[in-house]
Amino acid sequence: MTHDRWFLDAVCTRTWEVHDGGVDQYDGGYAAYVLARAERARTAATTEEKRQNLLRKELAWLRRGAPARTSKPRFRIDAANALIADEPPPRDRMELARMATARLGKDVLDVEDVTLAFGDKVLLDDVTWRLGPGDRIGVVGVNGAGKTTLLRLLAGRLAPTSGRVKRGKTVAVAELRQDVEDLDDLADLRVVEVVEREKRSVVVGGKELTASQLVERLGFPRDRARTPVRDLSGGERRRLQLLRLLVGEPNVLLLDEPTNDLDTDTLAALEDLLDGWPGTLVVVSHDRYLLERVCDRQVALLGDAKLRDLPGGVEQYLELRHAAGEAQPPAATSPAADSPVPGDAVAAAGPTQAEVRAARKEIARIERRLSRIADLEKDLHAKMAAQATDHQAVLALDAELRTLAAEKGELEAAWLEAAETAG
Repeated sequence: MTHDRWFLDAVCTRTWEVHDGGVDQYDGGYAAYVLARAERARTAATTEEKRQNLLRKELAWLRRGAPARTSKPRFRIDAANALIADEPPPRDRMELARMATARLGKDVLDVEDVTLAFGDKVLLDDVTWRLGPGDRIGVVGVNGAGKTTLLRLLAGRLAPTSGRVKRGKTVAVAELRQDVEDLDDLADLRVVEVVEREKRSVVVGGKELTASQLVERLGFPRDRARTPVRDLSGGERRRLQLLRLLVGEPNVLLLDEPTNDLDTDTLAALEDLLDGWPGTLVVVSHDRYLLERVCDRQVALLGDAKLRDLPGGVEQYLELRHAAGEAQPPAATSPAADSPVPGDAVAAAGPTQAEVRAARKEIARIERRLSRIADLEKDLHAKMAAQATDHQAVLALDAELRTLAAEKGELEAAWLEAAETAG
């Protein structure tokens, strides 16, 4: 199980959706699943119109933005094209830029000749970077290169060693951090009450939404909207964090790994909200799908204390990582950090050629095992269906499924780690 949609497309041949006490099965990975849901939504008279529109919008992006991935699963491309024939692009960039300029003016955030160091570790060395109104930037980079630290710098929570970060007069920054501890003081309040304390209504995409409407749009149905914060799951607390930021109507939004603990439906709803958000957006994430979906440009921190623009997007970043790995001499080793520094500030050296080869072998091994697990799960579900009236047998089979699910989760985490090394 994973919420990483790019990973689902890369390794899965079948997708199961668990919802409303039932399970729907789809052939293919995430892209095929989105199409199948959209087709079902189109033909099902009871499906809500807003759900159909959201699926159509995401499907349109999948077909236009990543056609190579949608050609792999077994679904009818002509049906996809028919569904999105009249669907506009996800964002009107010119209109959003105009609105952002009206809210922000010409000056937003200017990083000027900034050097940032912790002891002997230099994370940024004489970096100049200008963020304008309506810019939507994704930040990628090697672990420990300083992505979270860069957000802290932009938010004003961290001062540079030298240089300065200049902020426009009308800039209102909101920052989503990775931890959810900021909700602990609100444990006794209900979800909708937390949002209403910030603001009772907000304008999104030119439409005014009440706090309860916004709460529902980001995955809190009416019964969950009245749930105390202390009883929320990790994913629900993450959603509530996002809601508190959005109702404050900031004009600069900094998101640090915003997809942590969010299910795919909530991610789609978040992306839909961000499509109509007229401000400057900076996103740090390992979720390639999210970065390419909501951002118009990407920049990279490669561990060399520089900030590099990526005209070719995430694909260019992966190529740079691969080239760096090939350039490393076989005997090279990664230096160990002498002492810990705040956040993700420990600079990491690129992988050696041997490490890249080992990572690729590991990826191949993991994918073989994942394929085998998929076959085992299929067999177990067939047995459960055949023995549905035997309660003890079903419990035993379910225990086996849980064991496989746990192993699959560990393998997926290992796959992502190996993919980071392999580039």
